[in-house]
Amino acid sequence: MASAGLRTLISRTCVFSLGRRELSCSSKAFQKTQPITTEPSNNNHDILYGPDHLQMRDSLRKIIEKDINPYVDEWENKKAFPAHKVFKILGDNGFLGVNKPVEYGGLGLDYSYSAAVAEELGNINCGAVPMAIGVQTDMATPALAKFGSDKLKQEFLAPSISGDKVACLGVSEVGSGSDVASIKTRAARKGDDLIINGGKMWTTNGAQADWMCCLVNTSEGKPHMNKSLVCLPMNSPGITVAKKIEKIGMWSSDTAQIFFEDVRVPKSHIIGEEGQGFTYQMIQFQEERLFAGLLALVPLEKMIADTIAYTRERKVFGKPVLDNQTVHFTLAELQTELELLRSAVYRAVALYIKGQDVTNLASMCKLKAGRLLREGSDKCLQYWGGMGFTQDVLISRMYRDMRLVSIGGGADEVMLSIICKFMDTLPKPGK
Repeated sequence: MASAGLRTLISRTCVFSLGRRELSCSSKAFQKTQPITTEPSNNNHDILYGPDHLQMRDSLRKIIEKDINPYVDEWENKKAFPAHKVFKILGDNGFLGVNKPVEYGGLGLDYSYSAAVAEELGNINCGAVPMAIGVQTDMATPALAKFGSDKLKQEFLAPSISGDKVACLGVSEVGSGSDVASIKTRAARKGDDLIINGGKMWTTNGAQADWMCCLVNTSEGKPHMNKSLVCLPMNSPGITVAKKIEKIGMWSSDTAQIFFEDVRVPKSHIIGEEGQGFTYQMIQFQEERLFAGLLALVPLEKMIADTIAYTRERKVFGKPVLDNQTVHFTLAELQTELELLRSAVYRAVALYIKGQDVTNLASMCKLKAGRLLREGSDKCLQYWGGMGFTQDVLISRMYRDMRLVSIGGGADEVMLSIICKFMDTLPKPGK
């Protein structure tokens, strides 16, 4: 992809405008040099993706192969990746604002293009970097793009789309993870300012972020009506990044614990209406959970394909491991589950594009993605034998990294509670 960056995609004519230059689909910069997916045929994804989506994926794949994957092992060993550098490359090429407004540097496309990007990010050879990118595109910025003032969008959204600023999301706290309504961080009014006290936990990008989309209590009202989302510059006096949390997986992603002590920000930094932060965050969660489902697809494809290749070569008792019925049947079942997950995620994306509330279906997709990643990585790793227990193969990294999907962004049990709520099977209060 040209270094000047992707600015506008016109799907009907398939012309990409890069700054002051325009390249058509016939340009060498956009020629497909390899399959878009890890499967034999590109036709498997045409239910959601057209030629423009596949072209966008191909362009992102080239960036992943040139600027990300060659350095993943180094970043994993260092337990950090250069977010500003990576995000700037992605921003220059238009991948951080695919469905964001054009007037703030986005491409203004529908969410199916964001879905294509999210799925392609699964080709990064770890879970940490795509997760950090997802925070920037699908977790910290959707509410700002939908409900924020022009001033806030200019100050925080535009540089996040261009890759000049790294964003993080401040929702979870030490005693409030998936239970969002129970957060304790407060923002008290003082004149035209807010004075914030409290802290956030498990903050992805927290050690490198320039700003935080921070959920705070702005009144004493009911827990679903007393919260606001605030754009919080991370260089504000009173903010302390207390520690970078060591994790069993997602090594190259920085995860921070952050404290606020009398942090002063203008009241105008509230996104949308004061008191609507919980509602905005629930809306924002839809894209986060869709992203989780989409991001699971390629890693699942990879672990199955890599395990087939390895077990075909590895011999036990004089025959390939793959020749054992339990092995090839298990891989066939995983492939079937993968395709069912793909169908559910694509359906959720299609409904979301139509403007429907997909909270229920997105929760189902995230639940299934987390459980299938756990099952798939565990079963595939087993067939790698001793090699699977080393750090020398990708399946072991997937086994570590993908465990988070059932915990982060709402644990499996929270997804089940949401689904039960839609089914009207939750116990009634007082019973």
